[in-house]
Amino acid sequence: MAEMGERHILEKNEYGFVEDPRYRECEKEVWYGVLLGIVNLVIWAAAGYGLGSGPVENYSYIMGFPAWFFVSCIANSLLAIVATIYIVKRKMRVMPLDPMTEEEAEEYVRNGGGKS
Repeated sequence: MAEMGERHILEKNEYGFVEDPRYRECEKEVWYGVLLGIVNLVIWAAAGYGLGSGPVENYSYIMGFPAWFFVSCIANSLLAIVATIYIVKRKMRVMPLDPMTEEEAEEYVRNGGGKS
């Protein structure tokens, strides 16, 4: 426990519960995944319905595939894979998810682990 007079850096929520500071980091990482999924879906739909909505005679082809299929399925999948690798390597952190004591949680926050 912290010394008397030392300010606690962990705050209690409205229920009097000290939330694990790693939850903030986990929530941020979840939003990366949600955003990646939404971007993937928007590109897929825009390319599939946008480029593939005309008559078949007017289709252009990339590597033997209709452009709408190539962009929405092949290129978009490659983009999603590269973006996932980037997010995992650059934006996500390796952190233990074992139970933490209050002292360990305060130390985690002091070392910059609780920052968004």
